[in-house]
Amino acid sequence: MRLLEGQVALVTGAGGGIGRGVALRFAEQGAAVALHCRTAVPAAREVACRIEDLGARAVVLEAELRDEAECRRLVAKAAEWGEGLTSLVNNAGVQPTQPLPGMTAAQWREVVDTNLTSVFACTQAAAEVMGPGGSVTHIASIEASRPAPEHAHYSASKAAVVMHARSAALEYGPRGIRVNTVSPGLIDREGLARAWPEGVERWTRRAPLARLGRPEDVADACVFLALPLASWITGHDLVVDGGVSAGAAW
Repeated sequence: MRLLEGQVALVTGAGGGIGRGVALRFAEQGAAVALHCRTAVPAAREVACRIEDLGARAVVLEAELRDEAECRRLVAKAAEWGEGLTSLVNNAGVQPTQPLPGMTAAQWREVVDTNLTSVFACTQAAAEVMGPGGSVTHIASIEASRPAPEHAHYSASKAAVVMHARSAALEYGPRGIRVNTVSPGLIDREGLARAWPEGVERWTRRAPLARLGRPEDVADACVFLALPLASWITGHDLVVDGGVSAGAAW
């Protein structure tokens, strides 16, 4: 039995990493998936081909999510293609590093507009086309509460994403639309261990489950939140970090 049979999902930033994992998991569970990308068009098309090989439907939609009108156009296109929209996963984001003392307002706005303003605009647009039972999931981060050096703009944007979900849960709940966040810890990607060996070793040592996360770990949490099994869960931040946040901070 495929748990999301008949659902239509829009996944932003679906060309790679977590977005790719989420899109594939939704398709494996029977959902039709609209794959958003900005520049990673070939990668998104590859994901779409994999989804079609699974026997599910997929479409690739390009949009610049720092533009409110583009967010609305994206959601409208996804809903038109799918003849409705039941799930939105706001995954698109950026994570540059920049020491706070030298950070410019332009650098701040680039991260906030990509990570937060796009979430606001896409959620608002999706809520207008979703019926009762609709599910919106934002990909936040454990950095929303545990900031890292040189990530002030990123951490602040993700903390705001968590609070946006709680606020949206209050205001869209009467319409039967649920809004939650998933906060991943360190998720493995190609070349990470070579590029940051000390960080990977430090994480693995501190994590109770003694490994990095995988995109599929985050994807499974998103699938759960989209299911009727989660029909009484809204305004919740589901931490997916292998237990790192449970450790002592000193």
